[in-house]
Amino acid sequence: MGKTRHKGPMKLDKKPTPSLWAGLSPMGLGKVKPHHIKDTLKVAWENKDNLPYAYRILTEGVCDGCALGVSGLQDQTLKGPHLCTTRLNVLRLNTMPSIDPTFFEDIESLSKLSSTELRKLGRIPFPLSRKKGENKFTRISWDEALNRIAGKISKIDAKQLAFYLTARGITNEVYYTAAKVARFLGTNNIDNASRICHSPSKTALKRSLGIGASSCNYKDWIGTDVLVFWGSVAANNQPVSTKYMYAAKKAGTKIININPYREPSMENYWIPSIPESALFGTKIVDDVYQVNIGGDIAFMNGVMKHWFEMEEKEPGTAIDFEFVKAHTKGLQDIKIHLQKQQWDELEKSSGLSKARMIEFAELLAGSKSGVFVWSMGLTQHRFGTDNISQVANLAMLRGFIGREHCGVMPIRGHSGVQGSGEMGADPFVLPGSDFDEENRNRIEKVWGFPLPNWQGDTIGQTLENVLLPDYHERKVKLFYTSGGNFLETMPDPEHIREILKNVELRVHQDIILNTSTLVEAKEEVIVLPAMTRYEQQGGGTSTSTERMVYFSPEIKGPRIEEARAEWEIYIDLAKRVSPDKGHLIHFTDASEIREEIAIANRNYDGIQHLKEKGDVFQWGGAWLCEDGICPTVDGKGNLLPIGIPEHRKTEGQFYVTTRRGKQFNSMIYSEKDPFNSAERYDIIIHSSDAKRLAIQDGESIVAYNQYGVLQGKAKLDQVKEGNIAVYWPEGNVIIPKGIYEKHAHIPEYNTNVIVEKAETFHAQKDQRYLEKRVQELEIDIQ
Repeated sequence: MGKTRHKGPMKLDKKPTPSLWAGLSPMGLGKVKPHHIKDTLKVAWENKDNLPYAYRILTEGVCDGCALGVSGLQDQTLKGPHLCTTRLNVLRLNTMPSIDPTFFEDIESLSKLSSTELRKLGRIPFPLSRKKGENKFTRISWDEALNRIAGKISKIDAKQLAFYLTARGITNEVYYTAAKVARFLGTNNIDNASRICHSPSKTALKRSLGIGASSCNYKDWIGTDVLVFWGSVAANNQPVSTKYMYAAKKAGTKIININPYREPSMENYWIPSIPESALFGTKIVDDVYQVNIGGDIAFMNGVMKHWFEMEEKEPGTAIDFEFVKAHTKGLQDIKIHLQKQQWDELEKSSGLSKARMIEFAELLAGSKSGVFVWSMGLTQHRFGTDNISQVANLAMLRGFIGREHCGVMPIRGHSGVQGSGEMGADPFVLPGSDFDEENRNRIEKVWGFPLPNWQGDTIGQTLENVLLPDYHERKVKLFYTSGGNFLETMPDPEHIREILKNVELRVHQDIILNTSTLVEAKEEVIVLPAMTRYEQQGGGTSTSTERMVYFSPEIKGPRIEEARAEWEIYIDLAKRVSPDKGHLIHFTDASEIREEIAIANRNYDGIQHLKEKGDVFQWGGAWLCEDGICPTVDGKGNLLPIGIPEHRKTEGQFYVTTRRGKQFNSMIYSEKDPFNSAERYDIIIHSSDAKRLAIQDGESIVAYNQYGVLQGKAKLDQVKEGNIAVYWPEGNVIIPKGIYEKHAHIPEYNTNVIVEKAETFHAQKDQRYLEKRVQELEIDIQ
């Protein structure tokens, strides 16, 4: 117990290794790839009016892009500067001036703009109001805005009030204050962006290992025998991580990618901060296993099935029985379950041959260490929790838990979201633990007021509750959101538009306008201008994927005159609702919030000492479940038999999933994907599928089902046969609404579709033809 690992960042081996080069063409000349120098110059030009401030943000602040936790230009993994275009693209949100107020006078004209165009207009300068039927936003004072919101809260049942917080650079202090204020106002309806991405990760890891976060560090990538990326395109979504992959390759690590699409950015990448890689590129993955969309459970069952077969022939060759017997339970159940699995069913569901499953099984069996990394390719299914428990099964059977170069890692795509649930901004948790009686009683003592004792709703449920009858106690009448654009993040955008229009009072606390902000409300829309993390008085903290809690100081620079720190807005509102109890919710500054966080969430004892640039600590230590001892009731991990989910399609149908291009969440930065030259409405399809349908590359096609129609162009590329990939959020029109994962309540972002030439589709004027084709889908989504 209590092993100590080396402290501080590791030194990068910079000795040239030609065997890792992607090619001899200097800087990937002539290849489809990101152009980092060009992109950097473009960002510098965009920020030319505030270059000194932009420079201070990059060199002094903690990155508000992905959740790698880059502080200034460096992190806790490797020595040397880190900078990526994702962070640079987000930079302008922090430096741009306010919107010209004349734009607020004509919402009809604003509504013709995309979110990208709205973003470029500038920051929200002051509180705004739009009453039903009005075609403009009217400037109001902070007192008017907060008094109207407080007045509405006082008139409705607490169950009719809901809060949501997005992932755009929000700090732990803001998440914590929002969680506290929601309960102070009597509601448990509070949710955050992390749940839409990774709630199955937390749910599964809790039930399998007793933890709710990554069990390891990025340093564990470097030197592990095998590093597996499962449904994760880290090179695109967490670009700095390619530097860690480079270091891992140098150390002899095999990198495996399991994904329906051979992601170009995971094949070869030109890492701008490493001269060798910037010049010649780096071969990232050693092998790619192209599973069917939704076929991961069958694939993993095949891997484990072969392990037990290996053990029967030669004991001790595949399963770490010493670890399993000492630190897990359920071995016999999972063995019996796997023995019943038929190879033909595993092949059909996974989309991979028995030989390929055996190949991967033997690779893992021959590895003494391994790290499994995953993202939304595993989580955003109606069986997402089972997907992640399967990954935990693999890790436990091989003993890849609780030691150096081993672990399970749900890699986070947005800065600070790891801390959102840990701060209690979640309907199922409070700071430090679950929303159970023991923790509720503990938090009531910390906060000094009683907490509502009923189950809060997730964001999906909250939105649906807007359409309940007026008399229903859970009909959401006031929806308060810190950021977020539901028109571009949730399935079935038109349905979401109707929901937003039916909220009586909608509050958008944000730094910029987006398309959701412009949707009319039943009574009123109020817009509140928020500060960025770099403007927050007293600084703020964020928690990275690897549980590092970083302090980001307030950075001197220009300010939006009426923008306020988000935690301060929540406190002010709460005091207006219950002025006689205002002392129970009062904070003087951000340091006071950190003092209370350290008490409310005991894992965060240490956050109160973070005060200066560069301050950081890691909660939980280097490894969770260290030495195999899990924080479960009996200290053991749970091996869980996971059945193959019902996930079928008939002849001629395609599994479909969504993917990301050059974007940060729903904020699009380019209409063309720099890794494959695809455009936003392209539908990625395998050449053999296209040939069968007589579809040519670049030809107009449609993908449709009972939920909607996506019109685009065929992009022939290396996606798994029988599967297609579409871009998110454009592809949300064909994603089913109201389908949630049963354990974590995450929306389903996968479905089945029919693909046809556009001319064939549009030539069918007979509505009965389309209805018949849709009925043929026979999708079982329940």
